[in-house]
Parts: sequence; structure tokens; C-alpha cells
Amino acid sequence: MSAATIRVLVADNARVVEVGGGAVQVDDLGGQPLLPHASAWVRVSQREGLVEVSGRRAPGLRLRAVGGPGLRVNGREYTGVIEIRRSDDGLLVVNELPLEEYLAGVLKAEASEQWGMEMLRAQAIVARTYAAYHRQANQAKPFHIVASTLHQQYAGRVAPDSPIWTAVKETERQILLWEGQLFPAFYHTDSGGHTEDPRLVFASNNLPALPAVRVEFFSGSPYFYWTLDQSLTELAALLKKGGISVGAITRLEVLERSPSLRVMRLVVHGSRGSVTLRGNDFRRLVGYDTLRSTLFAVAVDGETARFAGRGYGHGAGMDQWGAKAMAEQGYTARQILEYYYPGAPFSTLP
Repeated sequence: MSAATIRVLVADNARVVEVGGGAVQVDDLGGQPLLPHASAWVRVSQREGLVEVSGRRAPGLRLRAVGGPGLRVNGREYTGVIEIRRSDDGLLVVNELPLEEYLAGVLKAEASEQWGMEMLRAQAIVARTYAAYHRQANQAKPFHIVASTLHQQYAGRVAPDSPIWTAVKETERQILLWEGQLFPAFYHTDSGGHTEDPRLVFASNNLPALPAVRVEFFSGSPYFYWTLDQSLTELAALLKKGGISVGAITRLEVLERSPSLRVMRLVVHGSRGSVTLRGNDFRRLVGYDTLRSTLFAVAVDGETARFAGRGYGHGAGMDQWGAKAMAEQGYTARQILEYYYPGAPFSTLP
């Protein structure tokens, strides 16, 4: 694998994977052809602990396009190589491709082509830093990074005329450092007016001590204020699915807030006891897209928990809507990143 590439997990625990989009060359993991001819599409499944395609079996496969721009996997187009291996519960699908091509797919998924170029440049530098950190940390694993909100979303191949390529190419190899090292340069959709120290968000000391920032740029984000009404019955079911059972929920009590007023600890009171949860664990159990942030107040009203909150995401690092507003007001990518990552110098990948 080249030092300029990255391995991205694009599907996990798949039962069947269909790959097409043109002529598909199928090799084993050693690079030897597994099928005698390229096929217009292939159907990959698992059998007896191996990966199977067209009656041939191997521990894993490497698929590449022959004479075309990329491969289509379960409806999405990717450049580079698609590798398929067995996992405990199905098939792992990994896209191995040049880091800069991966970044274009991240920007397409994480931002908007219509947003200001300086915001897109800032997003490219942050996403590159985050990806390079995970690539370094996970060198010995089958993949370096996950194509989801667990790490970074990734949209696959980006059309060559997209303005996203300008942002990627004009920032090529540019990264941020923390205390001289690569670090997970976190970012999120909307801070709700104030970012947070990552160590508080993720309950870990092995993270950069990024200062929290008061965001003073009005963005018009649709997520700045939000409300959520959740039935107590549904809430109890979600918690029970995550292993938390207190019977019928009677009250939600915030015990502790962070300096940015995010919920750090919350008590769920129920008919069969009470349990104390970290704010981020509570949000995870309810659903990251349902409970948009931990910057909320909550009250039980009859059979409903009524939430009123601000922002979208964990709150650490760059606020994407705030960065968009800064770009619209004439700030450069460097100024945007200095605002959200004070003390993090710029550098370049080797």
C-alpha cells in the first residue's frame, strides 16, 4: 500500500455485495487473478468462512475497474480498489484510494459545494488532518477510517468539475498539528454558540486540550435552535435496547454541565430504579440525529420528555456553519482554522 493512500471502511457486516459500473477485474489478496476475465458486474457473498464470487472462493478479494472511472458498489461509485474480506458477522468492504481523492468524497458528504471556497479549504485541511491521524493510528488494521459519522462521512467518487476539487488541490498535503503531532481535528455541524474541549466531550485525557471557543458569527443555521418531544415509552425502549432498564421513566435530571453548558451527567429516574449516564452516552442511546446535541434542557410533561436545545453534533473543534459564516464575511481558511484550533500550527504531510 502506498503512503499516499488510505483504506476506508464503506460497508460492514454485509451479507452480499454487488460490484459493477464497467469491467471489473477480480484478484485475490495477493494480486493474482481469481476470475479469468473481467466482468460487467460481480456478486460477492460468504461461504464456509471464505469470500465467494462466481463459484471461486478466497480469504478476500481485490476488485478494480478496467478502463473506467471507478466501481459501483451497492449503488455508489468509488475510485481506487475495492477490497472485500470476511468479518465475524458478514463482509467488510474497504475502499483503498489516494488520500486526496478520499478527501474530495469527504467534503462532498460533510459540506456543500455551494459554500464559500475558504470554508471548503478549511474543511479540507481539517478532514485531511483527521484522516491522516486515523491512518497513522490504525496502520496495522484492515482499514484506517470508517465512512460514517463515527469518523467522517464519505460520498465516494466526486465529479471532476466539482468546486470541491479546487479546495482539495489548493490545500494539498496541508494539515494541522497539536504539540508537534497529528491529532484528531474534530469538527461538527453547529456548536450552538460555543465549542467544547474534546476531553470533556469524549471523556478521555488522551486528546488535544483544544480551548473552547465562543462562536460570534451568526450563520443562520437551521440547527442553532431545536426542540424534540419524545414519548417516555419510546425513550424507555431506546434505553433498554442499549442495556439501560429503569422501568417506566418518571423524570430526567441534569446533574452536571460543562463550561459550555452541555449536559455532562444526567439521571434517568424510573419505576424500577435510577441510572446516571454521561450526556454523550444518553445522546447515543436516543440517536445522534434525534437528539442533535447535549446542549439542551429537558422536562417531563405527562407522558412526554420535552427537549429544547442548540446546535448539532458533539461541539468539539470546528463549527461548520460558523466556518461558513466566517467565509462569507471574508475570513480566509487560515483565519477560520486559527479561530477554532487556537495553538495548532499549520504543517504539511511528507
